[in-house]
Amino acid sequence: MPLIFSKTLHVTDLTLDRPEIFLLHSASGKWNFSSLGGSSSAKSASAGAAKSGESSTTNLSVSKLNVKDGRVSVGRANSSTKPRVYDHVNITGRDFSFTSQFPFTLSADLPGGGSLKLDGKAGPINSADASLTPLEAQLNVKRLDLASSGFVDPSSGIAGLADFDGKLSSDGRQLRASGALKADKLKLAEKGSPAGRPVEVKYATEYDLQKEAGTLTQGDISIGKALAKLTGTYHVQGEQTLLNMKLNGPGMPVDDLEAMLPALGVVLPSGSSLKGGTLSTDLGMAGSAEKPVISGPIHLAQTRLAGFNLGSKLSAISALSGAQTGSDTSIQNLSTDARVAPDGTRTENINLIIPALGTITGSGTISPGGALNYHMNANLFGGAVTGLSQLAGLGGKGESVPFFIQGTTSDPKFVPDVQGMVGSQLKSGFQTKNSNANSAIDALSGVFGKKKKPNK
Repeated sequence: MPLIFSKTLHVTDLTLDRPEIFLLHSASGKWNFSSLGGSSSAKSASAGAAKSGESSTTNLSVSKLNVKDGRVSVGRANSSTKPRVYDHVNITGRDFSFTSQFPFTLSADLPGGGSLKLDGKAGPINSADASLTPLEAQLNVKRLDLASSGFVDPSSGIAGLADFDGKLSSDGRQLRASGALKADKLKLAEKGSPAGRPVEVKYATEYDLQKEAGTLTQGDISIGKALAKLTGTYHVQGEQTLLNMKLNGPGMPVDDLEAMLPALGVVLPSGSSLKGGTLSTDLGMAGSAEKPVISGPIHLAQTRLAGFNLGSKLSAISALSGAQTGSDTSIQNLSTDARVAPDGTRTENINLIIPALGTITGSGTISPGGALNYHMNANLFGGAVTGLSQLAGLGGKGESVPFFIQGTTSDPKFVPDVQGMVGSQLKSGFQTKNSNANSAIDALSGVFGKKKKPNK
């Protein structure tokens, strides 16, 4: 009777059973559902409805709205990238209306595994763009598979399982989100391997829905007792997200961080591990989220490289100084300016103080495959350089000892820079004290365990 006499339709219950739903995002930033219930519907409304200032769509109300066992595909229009597919989507809404707020519950299976639940209130529907409808909800995600989720580029090497609980709040212009995330078996580099302990993040962010740009106001990253703070901005451009962020981590315990090194693709010499001490960083992150460029100072203090005998690698030098590092190498200080990028890692201004040996300085690179290319100088304690100079027949001027580090991160090779040694002595007056350069070169080569060539 209301339909016949007042032309008003009241729907008490509407159920969509196993629907296939496609949500597409265009290059201009619009969704394919943006005009639902909006001005386009109003324009096509009947003349009678137009006189009353209302469209037939906005008059629609449903006491109970259900989506049962649906399948939702989310992607970008005209893109070669496969859409993210959410299975077993169930939605329940009560007192649904385009013109007022209504409660809803949504649950779904995530792409690649895991589950999602969203519980809150939405509305009224934005008449200009339905995607900008106000929203307040609690979000719960279990066992999100980062590698299979479709949110990251598979070539980035990012993987792991993530759980998080958070709150979402949107006024149709700004989206605010906050909560806590926990990631297990996290991997952040293509050559990396899963971390040995979980990573926890407390976050808060504000996101401009129309500009597709946001600010991370809180990003507290915890690994055991180690805490670093990530803040900055991000901007979605097409299929990639661009970052401009800072990571600050003062005095983080090395024992807690050591389990994260494999996830970052950091490989220590075979059989070795870092024990004790602290690590401090103040890094910048720029570029795409999948493959950012990370740069800034790193400072390692009062730690030891257990299971690595640096003295044996420089056996002749340590013997001359009367010092032995033993099976572990104690590190008083290591500071460097690092740059980590997809094409490899570069470390400048290295300053390494090893109490049993001396101070080692230099710079070099690590390729994406782990190949080392470093040029270093050792200034040894305890008169070692003087003894070395005398051994080589170079006098007692106490010059530094140059050498190269080659090989790989898991199996570094220490190679003498013979030309650098002799060149340094020539500059300091060596030529006036000893004209037999060949014998000096042979002696210096012996420092690094190279045999002298027999005289012909």
